[in-house]
Amino acid sequence: MMYDLTVIGSGPGGYVAAIRAAQLGFNVALIEKYNTLGGTCLNVGCIPSKALLDSSEHYHNAKENFGAHGIDVSGSIKVNMQQMIARKNKVVEDTCKGIDFLMKKNKITLYNGHGTFITKNKISISKPDGSKEEIQTHKTIIATGSKPITPEAMAYDKKRVITSTEALNLTAVPKSMVVIGGGVIGLELGSVYARLGTEVTVIEFLDRIIAGMDADCSKELERSLKKLGMKFYTGHAVNAVINNGKNVTVSFTQKGSDQSAEIVAEYCLLALGRRPYTDQLGLENIGITTDDKGRIPVNSHLESVVPGVYAIGDVIAGQMLAHKAEEEGVFVAETIAGQHPHINYNLIPGVVYTWPEVAAVGQTEEQLKAAGIPFKQGKFPFKALGRARASSDMDGMVKVLAHADSDEILGVHMVGPRTADMIAEAVALMEFRASAEDAARISHAHPTYTEAFKEAALAATANRSLHM
Repeated sequence: MMYDLTVIGSGPGGYVAAIRAAQLGFNVALIEKYNTLGGTCLNVGCIPSKALLDSSEHYHNAKENFGAHGIDVSGSIKVNMQQMIARKNKVVEDTCKGIDFLMKKNKITLYNGHGTFITKNKISISKPDGSKEEIQTHKTIIATGSKPITPEAMAYDKKRVITSTEALNLTAVPKSMVVIGGGVIGLELGSVYARLGTEVTVIEFLDRIIAGMDADCSKELERSLKKLGMKFYTGHAVNAVINNGKNVTVSFTQKGSDQSAEIVAEYCLLALGRRPYTDQLGLENIGITTDDKGRIPVNSHLESVVPGVYAIGDVIAGQMLAHKAEEEGVFVAETIAGQHPHINYNLIPGVVYTWPEVAAVGQTEEQLKAAGIPFKQGKFPFKALGRARASSDMDGMVKVLAHADSDEILGVHMVGPRTADMIAEAVALMEFRASAEDAARISHAHPTYTEAFKEAALAATANRSLHM
């Protein structure tokens, strides 16, 4: 069978690319190694982690905050971990079924198996039953995603030393857990178990958590997570992870020191980041060589060195974000169709789904200083916001960075309630190169969390904040 386009990988980038290509009239095949569609995001990433984040937040609020709202829950409150995991699994199942429906709706041909290039126009599919099938294709999009980084020295066994995949399926609440890595994955899952009562310790090699985001966001989030009882060792290097069978010993050293310390915990969660997953794709058969980080080099059209073979999402340079992969999937499909789409990578937002949430778009204060760009800033704390006081969500702030001369918004950084949703307003304004003054003059409903963005924009324009 000859297809106009074959997509390898059914994560957010892959299945969205397939849908858009089908909408544009292409005959599309989609190859997926696993039994369910949706890739890491839907199966063991974005969707299940958010389900557990919401469940754990409900429990935490019932245990810690309901009394202040006049809701008497003085009786027994306990975690039913089996039900929590079952609910998470149902959310995942229903979401994956939705992708199945979209494939049928758009008449996309599905192949269950591992795709390997024989030539750039011929792909072999190794099926779960051991059989093989070959298909032919004019063009191909590689969208195979990423896998957790699991250094051999850290004794990863999927039982006591685990990654996010296993952390989403624990059958009982651990008494203790060490998280190695203070990035998005480690903090989200660490906060899930901290809310449920686990003693969580985070060890981060860099000098602050979520180091890729604005430093003010790091400070605000760490301050808030410490209220959950989470402990942080930033600027520390892990020396060894020893699996003792029933627990794990993690030894670590502060940078610049010779003295090491040890923590014994029930589990060690490896959250060291992810690596591109290009295993056994047969890239060498068609002349593609990955870079030193395992990524596929692409040009401005996201096309590899092999004409007609494209790559998107986690297998190429840039942030490993589901929504980035989606944008790239649409971009490639429309490019192949002869259209002229564009992606502004500076305006792809980043989010940490802890509570409070962290969300950001554009450049950080540190990046602006390093680039020598003159800027001004405005901040507004949620504790000064009526809506935040009403819901008792007073941790965090909104920070607006604008060009000192033109007043164009260069970056927006938020820590607080529902900032994952709030950041879309900043993205929209920045897409049209709005100024802080523009944002400040937009009427925001009262009382809402979004008023914090308006107030921060006012603060960036000659310190005009009205409620500070």
